[in-house]
Parts: sequence; C-alpha cells; structure tokens
Amino acid sequence: MTGRERRRRWSMADKLRILAECDGPGVQVSEMAARHAVYRGLMCQWRRQARGGLLVARPPPEFVPVRVATADCHSDALAELEPVSLPAPSPRVATAIEIELPGGIRGRVGEKVGLVALRRVPAALRA
Repeated sequence: MTGRERRRRWSMADKLRILAECDGPGVQVSEMAARHAVYRGLMCQWRRQARGGLLVARPPPEFVPVRVATADCHSDALAELEPVSLPAPSPRVATAIEIELPGGIRGRVGEKVGLVALRRVPAALRA
C-alpha cells in the first residue's frame, strides 16, 4: 500500500459497504482487505464497532407531511392561537475539543488543558 492509501478517510457508507461484502459466504477478511486496500486490522476494528453498535448508518431524512390551511381573519382557529415568545438562543461555548487520528483513534480534551499538555495528546493516543 502507498502512503496515500493508508491515509484515506473512509466514509461511513464505504465502511458499511465493505463490511457487507465481508458477510458473504466463504469470504475471507484478508481477501476483502486486499481488494479494497484496507489494513486487515482496520477491517477487524470496523467489524467490532459494527457489532457494538458504534458503526451504523444514519437514518435517511424523512419528510414530514404538512397541510397548509387558509383561514380568514374571522376564523375561530386563528382566535385560539396566541403568540409564543421563544427564549433567545444562548451562545454555545466549547467545553472540550475532540482529536481524531487516522485509524479511528479519538481523544477528548477539556478546555482547561494547557498548551504543553495538549502537545502530548497525539503521542499518547498513538501509544
């Protein structure tokens, strides 16, 4: 494998498609790994994630039926409706950052971590 193939970012759909091919009768993981230029260990990791429910397809978006009704100003339906005031959205404050390394390794670091400690995180995650 070349360096470019090793660093490929696999989409969820790609992972699930490759795993589905592995489930066929008589299929060997090593053959599928070679066919798709994926490390065998990575495929085993994907299989464990799929069995654990961590590697699943997102449900497709659904359409919600909407009915548009016309009402004149004298309608009883409009009289029952009262204006609702929504609270102002609060600004979102980041409390942590997540670092993802190739191979699916992830680490989450809180906002209080100093720069020196933060530089050690990738090395610690690789170990």
